[in-house]
Amino acid sequence: MTQTPKVLIALAILAVAGVAANRFARPGAGIGGKCRRVVGDAQRQCYSQLLSERLADYGVADAMKTLEQLAVADPYMTEHAHEYAHGIGIEAFTRYPDIVSTFVACGDGSASGCRHGFVQAYLESRDSITAPELQGLCQPFKTTAYSRALLFQCIHGMGHGLTMFHGHDARPALADCDRLAEQWDQTSCYGGVFMEIFVNATEPHHPASELSAHSHHEMAGMDMGGPAAFKAIDPADPLYPCSVMEHRYLYSCYQLQTSVMLWLNHGDIGAAAKSCDQAPADMRPSCYESLGRDVTAYASRDPQKSADLCAKGTPIYRASCYDGAARSLVNWTGTTDGGFALCRIVANDSRNLPVDATTCYNALGSAISSITTGGPEREELCLRAQTSQAVAACRAGAGLAVSR
Repeated sequence: MTQTPKVLIALAILAVAGVAANRFARPGAGIGGKCRRVVGDAQRQCYSQLLSERLADYGVADAMKTLEQLAVADPYMTEHAHEYAHGIGIEAFTRYPDIVSTFVACGDGSASGCRHGFVQAYLESRDSITAPELQGLCQPFKTTAYSRALLFQCIHGMGHGLTMFHGHDARPALADCDRLAEQWDQTSCYGGVFMEIFVNATEPHHPASELSAHSHHEMAGMDMGGPAAFKAIDPADPLYPCSVMEHRYLYSCYQLQTSVMLWLNHGDIGAAAKSCDQAPADMRPSCYESLGRDVTAYASRDPQKSADLCAKGTPIYRASCYDGAARSLVNWTGTTDGGFALCRIVANDSRNLPVDATTCYNALGSAISSITTGGPEREELCLRAQTSQAVAACRAGAGLAVSR
């Protein structure tokens, strides 16, 4: 099935959020067979009911495994698995409200949509949110027992949920992110805000969009006496909403902005690169990192095609595009094969400068550190870079001590 630019953009933006689904054996014809024989709203309702029943009868982990099996069997579910994972997480909150056990049961599949949905439902259930509540929500994952990626998914999901809580007005949602105690937490939260703004505007059937459409928070935002609604996208300005944001939010905003650009220009990678060139000078690398993430979706996560698409950008920012692509290839699959393949291609391309390969391996090391919990595993993975310079760049990105 040929994927449209709209689908590719949706898949690309999800890569910011986490690692991809584990592979499961193809299910028997009976699983979801009835749903595959209908289309449109009937199909969405059929799959939603099936997953809801699995959740009620067998728990979160089984519902997510069923979703992964359905995604193998049906291209429609492959494209929309992240949305249905959100739905599982939203419903899981009402049945299994303990965040630690549910997050573990959700797994990494479908770009961690289950985890995002859980946090969204939690925040939607609140009438008010205090700073101690926000700071404590993801605190259980700030131990060495959990990967940095798992903590990120919790805080990133918080950004989604806060945006819904405030009726999809980015301004108070970002202000709530500012109430988090650490800068890394704040930045991770900002990214969830900007992603939720974009997804809500472009994916009306997303379970989170439907949840927020019926919430008391969203209805309160419709008060005619309140502030003007926040505009999600401006067709006349490919840099919006970043172009109207305070500087402290710009890095996180530009980490998502090429998804907006590609939505507006119907998937023109070269045009998106030119739009990044118009961003503030200190934000152009961030914008190109966003482009690197998005090109991996347009390239169907093929390392060579991803490198070729990055080459459409301005050479001085090419390293940042490779940075985003390397991280995306790791985050989407939860493995390093694609990332190492990309960096080897970059290193062997005569068009590139040495800094391009160094940046790629450094980004790969950073991605490795997010999916592992200990130094020995990171050491072993970085040795796959083979050359001494590449290994050193990977180790530096992974936060390992410099060899002497």
